Amino acid sequence: MKTQVAIVGAGPAGLMLGHLLRAEGIEAVIVERASPDYVLGRIRAGVLERTTTDLMDRLGLGARMHAEGLPHDGFHLADGERLIRINIAELTGRQVMVYGQTEVTRDLMAAAAGRGLEIVYDAADVALHDVDSDTPYLTYAKDGATHRIDADFLCGCDGFHGPSRKAIPASVATAYEKLYPFGWLGILADVPPCNHELIYANHARGFALASMRSETRSRYYIQVPLDEKVEEWPDDRLWDELATRLGPEAAAHITRGPALEKSIAPLRSFVFEPMRHGRLMLAGDSAHIVPPTGAKGLNLAMSDVHYLSQSLIDYFKRHDSDAVAGYSDKALARVWKSERFSWQLTKLMHRFPDSDAFDRRMQVADLDYIASSIAAQTTIAENYVGLPL
Repeated sequence: MKTQVAIVGAGPAGLMLGHLLRAEGIEAVIVERASPDYVLGRIRAGVLERTTTDLMDRLGLGARMHAEGLPHDGFHLADGERLIRINIAELTGRQVMVYGQTEVTRDLMAAAAGRGLEIVYDAADVALHDVDSDTPYLTYAKDGATHRIDADFLCGCDGFHGPSRKAIPASVATAYEKLYPFGWLGILADVPPCNHELIYANHARGFALASMRSETRSRYYIQVPLDEKVEEWPDDRLWDELATRLGPEAAAHITRGPALEKSIAPLRSFVFEPMRHGRLMLAGDSAHIVPPTGAKGLNLAMSDVHYLSQSLIDYFKRHDSDAVAGYSDKALARVWKSERFSWQLTKLMHRFPDSDAFDRRMQVADLDYIASSIAAQTTIAENYVGLPL
């Protein structure tokens, strides 16, 4: 098979990239190692920046998002006793949208066939070849046969563990990584949220987050040690801990219910440079990971896709090779700013094993300052709602 752009990974980044290219008449094929049901079974983030919602609207795929999503004008920081509201609408003139990543993926998948976007699911042993030449290609196995796709460009949207990043030689790349000494224990339950906006809580016992997927489905998290086991947290114990960490105002409105899903996720910050090598371009988690504090993962992938799609459109429609050459630097400038925000918010809201009483008082002082300073709230709001492209 021959195409203009071969995309590895049919998550939201790969699907969005494919749709944006097809909308401009550019040939694109997506290769995905998993099945459609598996892709839709991934439980991920749910807070969308304006960048992401604008891309959905640009493609004419935002109707369900606007009908079912929850626009939010703000969110809360908590210190165990009080809620500090960050009014992002008032401070920035913009909103965020609560609409699950799974639903974004579902909308993009459902529209693919009708818009001529070919997706190959259940593709095993995907490998990228000759990425630093003018004739790159990828291979995969399916139905007992090996298949090959020749393309002008390969785009790796296949996540942290995918093969795309590994196709870039270590001699030309640098990886920056920070592993955090704790994880998030999350519970998904069909109960109404305790607040109509998100609450990020810093408590002496550790971080907690009250989030939601809809007006009837809630997502909660607490910080736990990396060696903690899900089996050690029956539902009642987890609900009790959430009530303690989120503080009395939020606790009074918590509705308890059985867990639909419960898991522990580790946290890391990771950036891989460059995001382009030859005819291979990386986007999303294949190039960077952020802690979920601040809801940047999906949105940062979408800003990558915005830059990447524009560079490829400029190349194919206007024969502009400089756009492709500049993709990595342009994307990384925004990546590092989002990494900084996620790292700072993680430091502010979590208890670190080596922190002492002084560190704790510094966190309290920071939260006191944020509560009383419009300037501090504006800085947080600008980053939370998404920096300009």
